[in-house]
Amino acid sequence: MTEGNFVDYVKMYVSSGNGGKGSMHLHREKYITKGGPDGGDGGRGGHIIIRGNENLWTLLGYKFKRHFKAGHGEHGSKNRSTGADGADVFLDVPLGTIARDSETNELLFEITAHGEEIIAAEGGKGGRGNWHFKTATNQTPRYAQPGIPGQEKQLTLELKVLADVGLVGFPNAGKSTLLSVLTSAKPKIADYEFTTLKPNLGIVKYRDFRSFVMADIPGIIEGAAEGKGLGHYFLRHIERNSILLFLIPADSNDISREYEILLNELKKYNPELLDKNRLVAISKSDMLDDELIGEMKIELDKDLKQTPYIFISSVSELGLNDLKDKLWLLLND
Repeated sequence: MTEGNFVDYVKMYVSSGNGGKGSMHLHREKYITKGGPDGGDGGRGGHIIIRGNENLWTLLGYKFKRHFKAGHGEHGSKNRSTGADGADVFLDVPLGTIARDSETNELLFEITAHGEEIIAAEGGKGGRGNWHFKTATNQTPRYAQPGIPGQEKQLTLELKVLADVGLVGFPNAGKSTLLSVLTSAKPKIADYEFTTLKPNLGIVKYRDFRSFVMADIPGIIEGAAEGKGLGHYFLRHIERNSILLFLIPADSNDISREYEILLNELKKYNPELLDKNRLVAISKSDMLDDELIGEMKIELDKDLKQTPYIFISSVSELGLNDLKDKLWLLLND
């Protein structure tokens, strides 16, 4: 999927159907002079239903069409005939999609399972026909209920990418290169910052025909939690990853300092992100010799404490098999 086709945030207007009116009808038939009330009920208005679809990866289908209206319920008729229900409208979305009220920003629901259906706007109920109101003292009621109007809502749909491993790091840390080497994904790679503007997904093949999903998240900069750089645009995708793989280049001025900045941005956005399993990968390690790696390990053991780390290189494929082993163990811990 090309970068321009990945849509993870849309606003839309939805309107459910009105309920049909109940019928005010008095039975008339040959040889029956006073048949009494027999008006039927109105039909229910159509619902707007959000449905999960595991075959979708983006909200691209709602990029241009953003107004959806369900059918109205039909009116009741004679012989206690109930009007037909209005046609429901189903909106298929990828798994991991959340819906908010655009006006209040209230979280309404989240779609996490294939085939899961949630009514976003409920259709109005149909009115009752006059035969419901017949009593001993009012045997010919000449009134019926009107249908209840449907609901109108402004919804915001937001997709949070579901992946086993999420790549976290500063711009140009080598995240896209690593994804392209480990998977068949073809992310945009260039020598300038913020090359990745949209999350990229790839499937990492492991031993014995096993696999897991890796996501390349746009780069973080200090102050991202306050909206700097790409701000919240990428941070919401990190929430849906089981493991956070921090990529820090070997030529960084201070590896431990960069790791602390990244952790701090995640903490300010959502403290629960720190509860996820973490692994630090020192990328571009092909430029290091064994002596320098040994010295760096002494410093990292002291600074990173209990956080595991590994030296890798996407170009020379140094440590990539060990990286996959560590990720698989963390996924199945």
